[in-house]
Amino acid sequence: MSARYHLRFQLHPGPDAAERAAELAAFCRESGVDEAVLLLGAEELYAGHPAGPAEDRLYETAATATAVLREAGLDVSLNPWVTAGHADRGRADRLGFAPMVGPAGDVAAAQASFACPRFRTWITGHYARFADLGLRVLWLEDDFRYHNHAPLTWGGGFEPAMLERLEALTGERVTRERAVSAVTAPGTPHPWRALLQQVWRTAQLEVAELIAKAVAERSDGRTQLGLMSSEPGVHSVEGRDWAALFDALSIDGRVSHRPHFARYGDAPGRELSFSLWMLEVQRALRPPYVRSEPEIENWPHTAWSKSDTQTWSELVAAQLAGSDAMFLNVHPMQSGRAGRFPKVAELLRRSRPALDHLAARAPGPPRTHGVALPVRQDAAAHVRTRRGGDLAELAVDPGPAADFLLRHGVPVTAEDAPVRVLFGQLARAFDDAELRRMLADGLLLDGTAAHILAARGFGELLGVSVEELVEREAVGEGAGTPGPYAMERVLPVAAAGESAGAYLSVNVQPALARLRPAAGAETWTEILTPDGRVWGAGRCVFTNGLGGRVAVLAATAVELLPYGDDGRELLHAMVRHLEGDRPTLPLVTGGPHLMPHLTRTEDGWRLAVANGSADPAEPRVHLPGEPVRTGGTLLSPLAVPEAVAAAADGRTVGFDRSVPHRGWLLLDWR
Repeated sequence: MSARYHLRFQLHPGPDAAERAAELAAFCRESGVDEAVLLLGAEELYAGHPAGPAEDRLYETAATATAVLREAGLDVSLNPWVTAGHADRGRADRLGFAPMVGPAGDVAAAQASFACPRFRTWITGHYARFADLGLRVLWLEDDFRYHNHAPLTWGGGFEPAMLERLEALTGERVTRERAVSAVTAPGTPHPWRALLQQVWRTAQLEVAELIAKAVAERSDGRTQLGLMSSEPGVHSVEGRDWAALFDALSIDGRVSHRPHFARYGDAPGRELSFSLWMLEVQRALRPPYVRSEPEIENWPHTAWSKSDTQTWSELVAAQLAGSDAMFLNVHPMQSGRAGRFPKVAELLRRSRPALDHLAARAPGPPRTHGVALPVRQDAAAHVRTRRGGDLAELAVDPGPAADFLLRHGVPVTAEDAPVRVLFGQLARAFDDAELRRMLADGLLLDGTAAHILAARGFGELLGVSVEELVEREAVGEGAGTPGPYAMERVLPVAAAGESAGAYLSVNVQPALARLRPAAGAETWTEILTPDGRVWGAGRCVFTNGLGGRVAVLAATAVELLPYGDDGRELLHAMVRHLEGDRPTLPLVTGGPHLMPHLTRTEDGWRLAVANGSADPAEPRVHLPGEPVRTGGTLLSPLAVPEAVAAAADGRTVGFDRSVPHRGWLLLDWR
């Protein structure tokens, strides 16, 4: 089995469309591309929602190019540039659509409301017309959403027609100001939040169903739809029901997903943790029958925006996730000439050996294992805001927990597992029975989650009392406390190992939980003020009456904790403590930001470790038990995979090669 390349490329409408399509076909052949995804009227060539002669030109270009590309043996899909519209950027509506309206009352000039009948008629007819071409997939862009519609402050969804729908559900007069105030109000979520999310979800599903019905009829079932998505937290704010949306878009049980998972420009290597957890979480949110074709995008210009090394490392992450294809957007949008970019062809050719190696060894969806991440599509419905007025405050996801674990060498999974992590406001998204089940196994909590669980009546199962969440600016002598929190001192407990006596920083935490250990709890660190006085406990572990093991951090923003060897040693010790006497997880040391991806194989396990540091690393993998056999493979950027020696010393495995920046090391064992 080989990896698949699906290349998105924009052709310019005009008399040379056939010639440019032939040039694209030649590029695809020499680059190993299996499918061309045509992009028309996008970005620099976008003049607004196309209709009349403008739409005719796009259709004629698509028809001409499709014939040329098919003759060259390529599959063909089409990515119409907009649905509701990405951003105004000086464009104005010409078709009479009801515009999107933001929470502050700002009105879009070129972006349409999902509730607008005229827009619904246009988008249904637009997609149906292109379905005549019998394309494999017609893609819905990631503007098929409510958030991120510049220049609106958050996005749309506050149009008069939407507010009328909300009025029908509430039985009350609804203004935009009143709706925003209610939806974002601090404290217990106002009932209108769930009702507005219902309004948004329903309107979006109605449009999806109309498009799917029209495309199915016009293509006689030959064409399927595909959906690009963005970050799960903001989709949760919109009230998205992932299963219902994919069901609405399905044609004869077929639909594709293009998950966003990687930054569009250059980013530090540690950002690979974002790619790993985004792919894993979205895999859990979409139904199993949906094809996954993650988007690898260098925007706006090739290696000038993102290095080939970074692009390659993200391709590997996508293949490790069991993706059905790589959705490549690696040419300048406005170029129109595929042949002018031989270096892009070289990138794709040199990337293929590593991707084919992974595809051949692990066909199909992966069976991941690690510390279990909490995944709830309705998380935003349960968030309690602090300030009010800002819809972005409702967006929460497992990202902070996943980054914290992955960058410290701990694998994660969106599957259920004996050890779970629950940070921040996500603790509000689970019912009492679910929380009790988590507390009966291994559970890692931050200060916010511990505070929430204590308030919900689970305090005796945590091993600590959480007296309060103390905000940074509220701490001082005048507030009756022993000065501001500043450092975390590792106590001389057995689990601390060589880190005993070390100091860690909590100086930039926006708030800390004031923890008081209960009888039977073990305190591993304590929080100190700048003058060395004890402020409270920092990290505690406890075995509760359910037999569960709980670890609590005082920190409330783990993404702001400095990374380091001592912090990694503490976290690894906590994970091992939470696993109890039946450990299953490999833990990775040997350098900064060594990020693991763990899967089950037919006869054992595979661990892929990415080097997120710019320096070479020499990973050491600490297995849960002594291996029977081991084998290693080094995936260096843009190179052919190499076998490496993996030597086990008891439960620890080392290798005879270092791993370069953004390289991946594969360890197979049983």
